[in-house]
Amino acid sequence: MMTRREAIGVLGSMSAGAVCVSTGKGLGALISPWSSAASKQDDASPTLAPGAPMSPERMALINEFKEKSAGIEKTFEARIHKSDWAMPYRVFRPAATGKLPLVLFLHGSGGLGDDNEKQMGVGNIYGTRVWALPENQKKFPCFVVAPQTDRGWVRYGPPSPGDSIARVIAGLGDGARLALEIVDALCRELAVDERRIYVTGQSMGGSGVWHMTAHRPRFFAAAIPCCGGETTEPPAASIGTPVWNFHGDADQTVPVSRSRERIAALRKSGGHPVYTEYAGVDHNVWQWAYTEPALLRWVFARRRPA
Repeated sequence: MMTRREAIGVLGSMSAGAVCVSTGKGLGALISPWSSAASKQDDASPTLAPGAPMSPERMALINEFKEKSAGIEKTFEARIHKSDWAMPYRVFRPAATGKLPLVLFLHGSGGLGDDNEKQMGVGNIYGTRVWALPENQKKFPCFVVAPQTDRGWVRYGPPSPGDSIARVIAGLGDGARLALEIVDALCRELAVDERRIYVTGQSMGGSGVWHMTAHRPRFFAAAIPCCGGETTEPPAASIGTPVWNFHGDADQTVPVSRSRERIAALRKSGGHPVYTEYAGVDHNVWQWAYTEPALLRWVFARRRPA
């Protein structure tokens, strides 16, 4: 029988089907831009960085980010949340004072473990560091929390008869539950603006974003999933949360059809998500997503209704 950790990687790569939404032509096509009728706060679609995804000017943004953000992870405090099991996490505290937003980042399968380090490294550097960059903190001061799970974010059950892979089942996942406990505890401890709590994640963490917004509707002021894998919740369950979803159309790990289907279903239910699909980009879509110049402005403009 496969271990839970092995199963998480496999489940993330399972196909979602063949339903397709047109991506349009050209670079970084924006599908289903946020409707002006959706909310007074969402009257314009974000403008993407110029250049095709693999163009020199676009790749320069990614390389510049890596250089600027080197060492930022050292400014995060290492902690452990103790519940029915222990969840390591890192938290960044801004220098600014007063009630400030909080960003929750959910790592991908490369961050699985309990060393309180892997969720901050490799591909996770983009989704953890971007919020804490000094230039971004000057404009958008916020707390950042990056928990680490060793069992995924969604809920897993025993394999189906004749199978050896743990399957995703209905119900709140252990990883998601403890991560939400951490957010609730930080809201009691720190000066968090509870109308401006945001969630983002990539791959397995992207699944966690859809999962959490379904189980805690209207809690997050905005959600930014990147190439999210399998969940059992219908996309309509996340309709109460503004979403900007990212995926690469050449993703070989989580098929782009999964995001297309989610966005189509969410729109059919009356939602108004923003969807960016990058031509020629594989699973590492987070490199482009978290270096979009408009991302932070879009995120921090969202507020949960009072």
